[in-house]
Amino acid sequence: MLILRALNRSCNGRPNHWLAHFFKIRTIFILGPRYVVLCHRILNHGSNPISDNLKGGQMHNPLSLETLWRAGVDAVGGENSVHKALTDIPITPPDQIIAVGKAASAMAKAAVQFFPDTPCLVVTKYDHGQDCPKSAHLIEAAHPVPDAQSISAGQALCDAVKRCKPGSHLLCLVSGGASALAEVLPEGWSLDRLASETQRMLASGADIHAMNARRKEISQIKGGKLLALFQGAKVTTLAISDVEGDVLGVIGSGIGDAFPDATFTFDARIVASNAIARDAVAKAAGEPLICNEETLYDDIGALAFRLGKTLKSGPAGLYLFGGEPTVILPETPGMGGRNMALGLSLAREMQGTDIEILVAGTDGTDGPTDAAGAIVTGKTWTDWAQDALDRADAYPFLRDASALFKSGPTGTNVMDLLIARKR
Repeated sequence: MLILRALNRSCNGRPNHWLAHFFKIRTIFILGPRYVVLCHRILNHGSNPISDNLKGGQMHNPLSLETLWRAGVDAVGGENSVHKALTDIPITPPDQIIAVGKAASAMAKAAVQFFPDTPCLVVTKYDHGQDCPKSAHLIEAAHPVPDAQSISAGQALCDAVKRCKPGSHLLCLVSGGASALAEVLPEGWSLDRLASETQRMLASGADIHAMNARRKEISQIKGGKLLALFQGAKVTTLAISDVEGDVLGVIGSGIGDAFPDATFTFDARIVASNAIARDAVAKAAGEPLICNEETLYDDIGALAFRLGKTLKSGPAGLYLFGGEPTVILPETPGMGGRNMALGLSLAREMQGTDIEILVAGTDGTDGPTDAAGAIVTGKTWTDWAQDALDRADAYPFLRDASALFKSGPTGTNVMDLLIARKR
């Protein structure tokens, strides 16, 4: 793997185009203790946004930050990622397909193309079912706070797994958001209590690892408990990672994970991640790449200060960051999300500079809003922006400043992407 990476990159980290045109698809497998990370690199023989943007070694008309963001998101799309995974490592036809998460519809679409006669259950967020196969049973539920549909979805997943007969094969497709979208509660817990506990965690500033650890304690289907109901011979889990470290037991609170002593054969793969998305952005850019890091794991205030220093003191070029920031909410928050809050905080740091920043959730959603994040510049900040930040009410401010970024559902979820360009 290291040799292949060395061959395919020059000393400054840009692709060597002769190799890119020689190989159409490159796949790297990273073997972990219990599952495989499947990293795909798609290299087109036709129009190349990098070479098309370079003339005589000079950069001309750099691509917009939105175009770059979409290049990253497209590289980890649910349909494409599952299609590649099933093409590169074929599996025996499953007897049941279950898909749960924000990317469930797109992931199921690819799986059903391979296995059109297999029963399929899809559990996803409201208004995220547009790619759902017509033959599948679709359940939409609330996110990030579970609702009654989440309880119905949890029971439907249990029923689908229990129906699998001895000797059967289950294909499980998992993406971020599954923690809220499907649930089976223990005795003594009500939906109102679950919703209150979820809102408490969301407001606390806890990271996803801490939140999902708590969810696994409560849930009767998370942390391997759903697959413990399986009486068949084999489970194949394909997962899109929305967590630091791409840990299967944390994605969707481990709804697609299995206990170490499972009685069936268990094959799990990570088919898309934040790293793959960032690499796709870097390949599409065709301009100096200053850094490419997965370091957005802190409170938005601390991140804005640290990133502000990096951007203001660093050289001109493109800066890429990935991860999932945290935010502590006031008792009565306004309208917004962590990416909008981080974008507005960075606008404060960037005042008077020629730096443009796009920060957005790769699922197309930031908080309980219709926006994915924000696009800010050195001119975005005004006197009343601080009040919007203090009230966790960034959406109205960014809307009025024409700085909201909306993409709609993307069919994937690999945390957040921040792309900054310094001229």
